[in-house]
Amino acid sequence: MSRWYEGIREESSNIIYSRIRLARNWDEYVFPSRLSEQEASQVTEQLREGLKEAETGEHPFLWNDLAAMNGAQKQALRERRILNRTAVEKNGPGGLYLSEDESCSLLLGADDHIRIQFLAPGLDLEDLWKKADQMDDFINERFSYAFDEKYGYLTTFPTNVGTGLKACVVLHLPMLSQVRKFQSIVGDMGRLGTAIRGLYGEGSENYGNMYELSNQRSLGQSEREIIEQVAKAATQLNNQELRVRNAALNARRLEREDETWKSYGILKYARRITEKDARIFLSQLMAGEEDGVISFEKERSLYSLMIGIKPANLALWASRPLDKEEADCVRAAYIRERLPRMIESA
Repeated sequence: MSRWYEGIREESSNIIYSRIRLARNWDEYVFPSRLSEQEASQVTEQLREGLKEAETGEHPFLWNDLAAMNGAQKQALRERRILNRTAVEKNGPGGLYLSEDESCSLLLGADDHIRIQFLAPGLDLEDLWKKADQMDDFINERFSYAFDEKYGYLTTFPTNVGTGLKACVVLHLPMLSQVRKFQSIVGDMGRLGTAIRGLYGEGSENYGNMYELSNQRSLGQSEREIIEQVAKAATQLNNQELRVRNAALNARRLEREDETWKSYGILKYARRITEKDARIFLSQLMAGEEDGVISFEKERSLYSLMIGIKPANLALWASRPLDKEEADCVRAAYIRERLPRMIESA
């Protein structure tokens, strides 16, 4: 089965994917950071046993023992947004229930006892929330949550207290992020109750122009209000990106076409390429395809290449550890093999 990010979206949008995450804790134990190794092992085993039905449902989850994974495997899952830093750096007991397409996961014993996560291409927060809510009920029937009448769900990080909900949308903003007023746009997002940050670094270091938009707080708002806020802000950013890009295309179409085709040529024929350069050229291809400057015959999304070229996933593809020089050569080979074939220019 292909992973969720490899699918081709029929609708045209700069919104790459949506993510819903819920932080929950079992009220019979202290937070994971305060558990002894023996207690952490006990909690993980009890949670796994209590959630075993997830392994045999209509869309079964596969069990992964975090303690049995090596560092490269964990880092690859982090690059695919399945694990967070705490889970990657954790040496003690912990577990992960993961669906085959990796769109659904239950992370056990990291920052919180349970982290529920759902991912999907495009703007799909409403549907993801329904799925997460159902999973939340499924778990809560088996384990009672740490909950306070005044503060809501109790979590390791104070920013998650309340609903425990983090609603995220990742957008591709290659043109909007270059305009002078972008920082004021970022400020406007704050007034809407959301925050935006570079997915691959801040400011000019965010090679690939991917940005993650999410709610700023979890306390004092309902889940519905949070989702509506983030969806509204994402739609506004998408529309602004389209306006700036259409203006640029009308004013200097030949330049845009030249950038797109040069990017395709480099990615198609390079024998060595850095991750930074690969992200820049893939970003230009994604924008060019969106604008109709170039078209592809493809079975997977261009965004999936953004994930595949990252160090740990690239090493998994090569089936061996890679030093920097090797990685640049293997990255070029990976892109040549998986870059979709160009079929026409608009």
